[in-house]
Amino acid sequence: METQHPAPLTDLELNALLDPGLPALERQALETRLARDETGQQRLAAWQNQRDLLRGLHRDLLDEPVPSTLLEAAARLGSSRQRASQWWRWGGMAASLALAFAAGWGLHAQWPPIDGGARSMAQAASPPGFARDAAVAHAVYSPEKRHPVEVGAADEAHLVQWLSRRMGRELKIPRLTAQGYELVGGRLLPGDSGARAQFMFQNAAGVRVTLYLGAVTAPSTSQNTHETAFSYSKEGPVPGFYWVDQGFGYALSGPLDRDALMALALAVYPQL
Repeated sequence: METQHPAPLTDLELNALLDPGLPALERQALETRLARDETGQQRLAAWQNQRDLLRGLHRDLLDEPVPSTLLEAAARLGSSRQRASQWWRWGGMAASLALAFAAGWGLHAQWPPIDGGARSMAQAASPPGFARDAAVAHAVYSPEKRHPVEVGAADEAHLVQWLSRRMGRELKIPRLTAQGYELVGGRLLPGDSGARAQFMFQNAAGVRVTLYLGAVTAPSTSQNTHETAFSYSKEGPVPGFYWVDQGFGYALSGPLDRDALMALALAVYPQL
């Protein structure tokens, strides 16, 4: 009587064997068939090796301790998760930390108008969610040693073209060399009313500042929201200056004192 051999394992069944959560009975049945499937054994071994190699690529990052600034910010700002799904999709390797404190913040505040050239430096009573999101994005990505940006300064032309296309506006990266900062690069981020861009700069001491920008939705108020004064915020993980110009919001964030940040903001504004 002819012995019937079990059918070779399919790709789906081989993938199931890589899943540590596969029920024991299903695993036993598949492994029994695999014992008579030499081709399947070779493919499974190759996939396991590939998985282990991929895991090893960033093992040093996975083993790094969570920056204390992120833990402190998460503890201060609570566990609201209204916008958790956005940060989970977009945040990259550090996004899960942002969920605890990026969510649930107020979306808008009344921003003081400006007239003509002179701009008041008065601090706003409550910074908009845009400025807080900028501070969160800074806290999430600035501690990264190997992957602080998606596109580095070496590909600046591509970075500007890519983000300009996604933002629907021609962007310019300000030069802060005179202030001691060089461009690290930039990345694309999510926002309440569309895409956001983040540019990162670093000085010789390793201090990083970030410029966060994107279209903003005007609050329901009679005030002119096309432009606002520079406003200072300390409510996020790091302080920052923010302003709105022609429907576009800008926020400069970093671990600096108010005067140092203001000097950088004043250097950034005319270049944009």
